[in-house]
Amino acid sequence: MVASGHNVLLDAWWAATIPGLAILAVSLAFNLLGDGLRDVFDPPHGG
Repeated sequence: MVASGHNVLLDAWWAATIPGLAILAVSLAFNLLGDGLRDVFDPPHGG
């Protein structure tokens, strides 16, 4: 039973790769958006 699941992932590699890339893209987008918003609403104080 486990071997058949392994074969499915090897035959349909995109079934695991595309969701992983989507998670990566969303996390990077939120990170960049968060950094941009922090820079706009909380500018560094000179000193």
